[in-house]
Amino acid sequence: MADMFTVLKQIKETGKKVVGFYCVYAPQELVLAADALGFALCATKEEAIPDGEKTLPRNFCPLIKSSYGFAVTDKCPYFLYSDIIIGETTCDGKKKMFELMQSFKPVHVMKLPQTYLDETDKAYWLNEVRILKDVLEKELGSEITDEKLRAAIKVLNEERRLMQKLAECMKHDPVPMTGQDFLKLMWGRNFVLDRAEFAAQIKAVTQDMEEAIAKGEAAFPKGAKRILVTGVPTGVGSEKVIKIIEDCSAAVVYIENCSGMKQFVTLVDETKPPLAAIAEKYLATPCSCMSPNPIRLENLAKLLKEYRIDGVVDITWQGCHTYNVESRVVKDFLKQNGDTPFLQIETDYSQGDVEQIKTRVQAFLEMMA
Repeated sequence: MADMFTVLKQIKETGKKVVGFYCVYAPQELVLAADALGFALCATKEEAIPDGEKTLPRNFCPLIKSSYGFAVTDKCPYFLYSDIIIGETTCDGKKKMFELMQSFKPVHVMKLPQTYLDETDKAYWLNEVRILKDVLEKELGSEITDEKLRAAIKVLNEERRLMQKLAECMKHDPVPMTGQDFLKLMWGRNFVLDRAEFAAQIKAVTQDMEEAIAKGEAAFPKGAKRILVTGVPTGVGSEKVIKIIEDCSAAVVYIENCSGMKQFVTLVDETKPPLAAIAEKYLATPCSCMSPNPIRLENLAKLLKEYRIDGVVDITWQGCHTYNVESRVVKDFLKQNGDTPFLQIETDYSQGDVEQIKTRVQAFLEMMA
């Protein structure tokens, strides 16, 4: 992290602009088309929470407390060197965080509609994307043309295809990579300086996995229980549940949440007008802030079959009410559609409940035997 302070400082001195964002609803194509660097800022480490709690309530979501703690202390180089932050109204907690943040950093908050199903809401969101385009052009001093947007769409669509191909390798039995390593690869995409280099790295990892599969090499023995993780964003530093699952000898073969594969499964339609196509892709993100949220359930149904899932673990951060409520929706859906074993784990970033979670996971896996 210390090196990134120096790297980003040097990059900023060349005149390059930096944009920070907290959610997969932020259209990264617009940032790339503005010739800026974009970085995801959602914090997943416990160390910044005490600083966040100096302002925010203690019973807030840990992701928000950690994010604000890093922002207000300038301990995150990506936030420190951002010229503007893209926020979004996914939850009341983040809305209030952005309100506080505006006192010390330029913040533009995109206002999400309540659903992705209604044509009126789709038109509303397209207008929000247009507004963001105007804001970025003004703040960054760069014209975002349709030509630049089409070029950015191609670059990011190719990244999505590469991540999809990488995820395909996890369908094999025995499983060639741990879920923890798979998470690190997806998490790394949030901090890319050179997109061509990142694409080459993913291609190389995929080739290595395909060669391992051909040789019969694997991270788990054949027949290991296959787990799909869903729920809240789970990044490096807050992956304790994934680690516990794999310490108990089960394989996390798919991470469905928005810090996992959710952001990669849908491409931007390259045949449509670019701004409209971008708006369409991002609004279709099946987040629990949408009500109703049928795409999440439809995607889960497909994934259960494609990845031959033995059990689903739904992670909920304490204070995340939308995912907590929707956990019941997911549980009922799985019960009614094949009765796939389901476990909800409500937790935070601390390590105090590790043994309790381990006991629950062990019982969950034994139930599948």
